[in-house]
Amino acid sequence: MKTFVLCWELGAGLGHVGRLVPIAKALEARGHRCVLMVRDLVQSGGLLRELGLPALQAPVWLHHVAGLPDPRVSLPEILLGQGYLLAATLSGLVGGWTSALETIGADAVIGDYAPTAVLAARVLGLPSITVGLGFYMPPDAHPMPSFLTGAAVSAQRLQQADARVLTTVNAVLDAAGRAPLARVSTLFRGDAPLLCTWPELDHYGRGALPPGQRWLGPSFMTRGGEPPAWNDGDGPRAFAYLKAGHLASADALRALVAAGCQTLCYMPEVAAGRAPPVSSPLIRYAKAPVDVAAAMKDCRLMVTHAGEATVVQGLMAGVPVLMLPMHLEQALMAAQVARSGAAIDANGMKGPGPLTTAVRRLLHEPAFAAQARAFAERHATFDQQAQIEAIAEAALGLLRLH
Repeated sequence: MKTFVLCWELGAGLGHVGRLVPIAKALEARGHRCVLMVRDLVQSGGLLRELGLPALQAPVWLHHVAGLPDPRVSLPEILLGQGYLLAATLSGLVGGWTSALETIGADAVIGDYAPTAVLAARVLGLPSITVGLGFYMPPDAHPMPSFLTGAAVSAQRLQQADARVLTTVNAVLDAAGRAPLARVSTLFRGDAPLLCTWPELDHYGRGALPPGQRWLGPSFMTRGGEPPAWNDGDGPRAFAYLKAGHLASADALRALVAAGCQTLCYMPEVAAGRAPPVSSPLIRYAKAPVDVAAAMKDCRLMVTHAGEATVVQGLMAGVPVLMLPMHLEQALMAAQVARSGAAIDANGMKGPGPLTTAVRRLLHEPAFAAQARAFAERHATFDQQAQIEAIAEAALGLLRLH
């Protein structure tokens, strides 16, 4: 029996845990021990307890770094704001990860947007694989590319961020007696990068992948969460997964009410006891994460912040999507998905008026539903369970080679 530690360090939402949990269950089914270390135990804790998976708090950066470029245009620039500016600060984070991995008795690390966990694995001499979507599974390039593919970003800017992060990382590795990294991308790719997306959703616009790699397709929980409980009554059903912290979330809910939608909304803050931002007989707030796949069987519209896992589950069910991105990763995803014609990117829409118009268009203009169905048909042969099994076998294969 081997012990795998599945790690989520950066980013937000349930998508990261949704990728890691099925992998953990597949490895457990093969007789191995799995422990999760996650960024947010509050939002994901109920789901993890329901599935009987042990979970610990991941070491995360808690401070603000002033003077960095805004917006960030590359993963190294993001890392500079997450403890990678100085070796002294990064050493503290790495020490937290190495202590945890040693205490758990880890044999291997599986990271989902967890570069410091991958670095800690390197310090300890443990193998690591990485899983995730295109945004944080970059090409193996030096310097690392900008993910703002439509904007002009100077090569000097990219090189400076890359060099600063590499200097910091290699100082930490040198102090631990380990060989230096040649590229920052290794932190996001580990020993075996498993890219869980499709080319049409890739933030870097890659076509072909290097030999030995392939597009595995999106990875998310196909089951889990509470069964969807809809209100009785007439009106099209809509499922909303929204955060209270987004200024447009309340307006989006008002727009759904204005359009007469029977809405099931999972808002983590409301599930935790906060008062709902919009009260209406047409809205039911879920008390826990919802089984999205089950919800899609009965609804005509999804409203979300454009996390890939949630968006894909809507489109795979042929359901159009209204997207309200909260941060850059989601904004890039929303813009990419909107090009398919199956969704509307509501980034920048203010007030319930424009959002109501968007909701009505998605419900009543046939082209949106047609394009969502076309997306589903293009990927009809995708087998989520086969993908999970392939990832589990890749992890075990890496251990055998190590």
